[in-house]
Amino acid sequence: MLDNISGKPTVKAEELPSLVLAYIGDAVYELAIRNFLVAQGLCKVNQLHRTAVKYVRAGAQARALFALEGKLSETEMAVVRRGRNAKSGTVPKGADVLEYRHATALEALIGYLYLQGQHQRLQEIIKLAIEEIT
Repeated sequence: MLDNISGKPTVKAEELPSLVLAYIGDAVYELAIRNFLVAQGLCKVNQLHRTAVKYVRAGAQARALFALEGKLSETEMAVVRRGRNAKSGTVPKGADVLEYRHATALEALIGYLYLQGQHQRLQEIIKLAIEEIT
């Protein structure tokens, strides 16, 4: 059941629907943010949660994606476009449609890199996102 916890590719990421990539990317990004916050010395759960929300909400993720423009390969940009154009059907309250689509695009990129086993590039992207949001 946990055969792929390491992120070694067992599926072809480029063949997965964008929303599936975003689903994986959401979890990877959330875990990276939680690790980052704990490493910053935050230890109270309420404080961790409130601070994490600032990084994972759609508006922050959209800003992070815009900061990545010009730093992505053609393949990464294609994943971003697919993610941005995916129709999810619902938009969370507190986010507008464009922000949510850009956040989905960032999550799709993160999911793609994770599933491809491109962990160094994944770390670079998440680091840039955190720097933009901080």
